[in-house]
Amino acid sequence: MSERIHAHQLFQPILYPNHQQQKKVDRSFQSVLYKELENQLTVSKHAQKRLQDRNITISETSWNKISEKVIEAGQKGIKDSLVIMKNVTLVVNAPNQTVITALDRNESTSQIFTNINGAIVIDE
Repeated sequence: MSERIHAHQLFQPILYPNHQQQKKVDRSFQSVLYKELENQLTVSKHAQKRLQDRNITISETSWNKISEKVIEAGQKGIKDSLVIMKNVTLVVNAPNQTVITALDRNESTSQIFTNINGAIVIDE
């Protein structure tokens, strides 16, 4: 046999149907995992301390709503967002899904917020 025939045979892919099917399952699991991780906000140490010092509590339902709106803001190109709620004001970095700081709503009435390119108002 000539070398051309052998060289041609070396470059043909070997397909294993079972392995391809397994990879699809892994990708599906991975995409579900990433989607779940994307929907969770991270609270910075600074923000956590502010929440504790000011006795601010946010319900799980409210956290979920904030997370949804921050994802939506990030999709619209907003980097740092001011989240205004009835009892709390948060500064959130949308791309990193991170709460940067937190203020009591009464405390935030006379503040100037800089480096914010979007606002989210949640009536909760």
